[in-house]
Amino acid sequence: MRLRHIEIFHAIYTTGSITNAAKILHVSQPSVSKVLAHAELSLGFALFQRIKGRLIPTCEADMLFVEVDKIYKQLKTIRNTAENIKKHDYGKISLGLSPALGFGVIPQALSNFKQQHENVSVNLLTMHNHEVLQALHEYKCDLAIMFAPAKMSGVAEIPFGCGEFVIMYPKSLFPEQPKKLSLKALLDYELIGIGDSGPLDDLVWHRFMEEEVAFKSSIQVQTFFIAARMTAQNIGICIVDEYTARCNLSDSVAIASFDPPLTFPVVGLYLENKQLSHVCEDFIVHIKSEIKH
Repeated sequence: MRLRHIEIFHAIYTTGSITNAAKILHVSQPSVSKVLAHAELSLGFALFQRIKGRLIPTCEADMLFVEVDKIYKQLKTIRNTAENIKKHDYGKISLGLSPALGFGVIPQALSNFKQQHENVSVNLLTMHNHEVLQALHEYKCDLAIMFAPAKMSGVAEIPFGCGEFVIMYPKSLFPEQPKKLSLKALLDYELIGIGDSGPLDDLVWHRFMEEEVAFKSSIQVQTFFIAARMTAQNIGICIVDEYTARCNLSDSVAIASFDPPLTFPVVGLYLENKQLSHVCEDFIVHIKSEIKH
């Protein structure tokens, strides 16, 4: 049986007449009769008996319907899936991201996105810049959003805006809670050192060179998050990205911008030869909105 045969047979069997089948399929009665006749001819047996103006399924039709109904339900699922894809309400997104974006930006963007796309599955993977290229080539993620990434061959970029470095400090050190601080204003305080954090570390180091300052740190950590938690314990000040800082504020900690500001690009990365899905593009809109906040 062809798919059209299955569709016509199922409609007649479930509605009890050619007239009703034609109505639910939005076709003419003659076309339904023609397809039914062709289906019976190809099968080699009758599917319905015409008794007193009604179509009564044959025993063979009853046996066949059990299998046809399974296929019909699968076809209905395919139609529904296609319609959901058309409406951008179906699919899967695998997103790689800098750990700092996982504190607030991505959770809020995802919350807004899921209100409109509840049937879309989202897989989030935190990673660092040096892991992105391999993750993209191994299809572990469709898109990676990173801070100040280096140019990569075969990788396209989407600008998401700029983030800012901030200085987190215990309020007890600066009771006036300044909104801006220069590096020279920090020289008398313990600066929590952060190990090699890739491109961001280079940006901070260049600012140190420009202002000709040198800090001696007796405490070294590996991540911005740990540095922020150390500051929360009044151990010292730290220089971190604004996303990490905002999600680690407390009654005893404040943040200040550099004077002048020190910013870094936030960039989306994906393979040039792999087009992003429509649902991923929709998610990007929500992420951009949160980053600009």
